[in-house]
Amino acid sequence: MSDKRLAGKVALVTGSARGIGAAIATRFAAEGAKVVVNYASSEKDANEVAATIKKAGGEAVVVKADMSQPKEIDALFAATAKAFGTLDIVVNNAAVMQREFLPDVTAESIDKHFNLNVRGYLLAAQHAAAAMTKGGCIINVGSAISRMAYPGSVVYSATKGAIDVMTRVLAAELGPKGIRVNVLAPGSTRTDMNSEKSGKTKEEEKQEIAMTALRRIGEVEDIADAAVLLACDDARWVTGTWFDVSGGIRL
Repeated sequence: MSDKRLAGKVALVTGSARGIGAAIATRFAAEGAKVVVNYASSEKDANEVAATIKKAGGEAVVVKADMSQPKEIDALFAATAKAFGTLDIVVNNAAVMQREFLPDVTAESIDKHFNLNVRGYLLAAQHAAAAMTKGGCIINVGSAISRMAYPGSVVYSATKGAIDVMTRVLAAELGPKGIRVNVLAPGSTRTDMNSEKSGKTKEEEKQEIAMTALRRIGEVEDIADAAVLLACDDARWVTGTWFDVSGGIRL
């Protein structure tokens, strides 16, 4: 009997070519899961994640799909079924974040955020619920920002707040099918989305460290380890929860 916590499970992690998604996919594979690595544009990175998994003795396939496009979501789940025949875990992680203060917000930006961060999550959950005939686990990657007032993030924060509410409703709706649905909510984490590339300054990073109880920026491995906790059978009685993985930001 395997001592790996996700042995025999099939997991689909959206947006898993880089950052938190890549860390979760790699960590799930280390715990015995067969993993679908999804990407929209970073093909090279996605193939590297899959190669790392395979080199360590795991199983992985790479599937391209833009999670803001319904037809591509359909194709992603069809490819997952073709590759592994079943599905036990879905991590909704693919997201977009653009820093915009209210005067700069446009209808196009609102649509871009909600089409990926909210509609993409919901359509993926719909497919997951249909595929998980023997129960399963859906993890929606939210953010500590949904419970903060962070200037310049009104659209992004709104999508993360929507994810929080959506998760509770889905947990109630899918519970009778044995499907657990939870939010995994990182705080400030060292990724491209949360760096100088996204407009963050060194001073802002210092401020975030100062307001975090554990006094550091999170690493992707911190989030991946927490994802394993939610995905494995140790969390069999956990659903509809907002799992704070922020190091205690703004306690």
